[in-house]
Amino acid sequence: MAPTIIVRSLSFLIPLLIAVVAASAAVTTTPKPPQQIDLSQFPADTIENVVIPVPSEIFAVLGKLGNPNWRAELGPKTTYPATSDRAQIALLLGTVIADGFVAVEAEDSERVKEIGRNVLTLAEAINVRKSVVSRSNSIIEKADKRDWAAVRREFDGALQDVNQAMVELNDGQLAQLVSLGGWLRGTEALTSIVRQKYSRDRAELLYQPLLIDYFSRQISELSPRLRGNRLVGDIRDAIGQIAPLIKNSSSREITPETVDKVHNITAQMVLRIRAKTGSKS
Repeated sequence: MAPTIIVRSLSFLIPLLIAVVAASAAVTTTPKPPQQIDLSQFPADTIENVVIPVPSEIFAVLGKLGNPNWRAELGPKTTYPATSDRAQIALLLGTVIADGFVAVEAEDSERVKEIGRNVLTLAEAINVRKSVVSRSNSIIEKADKRDWAAVRREFDGALQDVNQAMVELNDGQLAQLVSLGGWLRGTEALTSIVRQKYSRDRAELLYQPLLIDYFSRQISELSPRLRGNRLVGDIRDAIGQIAPLIKNSSSREITPETVDKVHNITAQMVLRIRAKTGSKS
């Protein structure tokens, strides 16, 4: 396994999380699950030498290692809070796009369409609606046709389009929060799947110390206004709790206890992101 990091959050990783597996439903032969996960083979984005695999690929590997109950991971429908806190909206958008990947894995067309509309609503709230209108419409259209491979591509594209639009509007720091929200939601889903049927191969997907360092550094380099946001501060503290759990894992082995701890931390943060209260940024 390559020494460089790999994860995808929904960035899930993500990643979260998280996919080729469901997309290959039409294939008549089932490939033998890999004996070891070679994360270095994933399609990926590279940011400051940190390799961030696309979310769908992480989910694809999980599918090859078993048959996750993605519908259970999707959970009940969520009503997102109305808020003027742009940091919270950006984080929310990341979690919603990550939900999109989970809904695709569950092959739940109605939830996929609902999530596509939510992406559009949240994008509008941070002034990047124009960048995702066509993606949102395409997600809904392709979900109706149950073209899951195409829907995955649209969610991947939506994330990239939103980030690019934010950078063009000089809101690059909010774009980082979108990726961070996706990573938290993706990691929550990933740890939930891993702990249901633990194996070293599955758990190794959580070994992502360089990505954790990257997000820690990004938060520390945010503007004073964003760093002072209560929600962002809580997430900074959460990453501070996760970092030693991952970095202290010997020989990349992530224990069941570590999986549980990381799951509880990320699940709590996702609930905070989706809470009705937030400090304005």
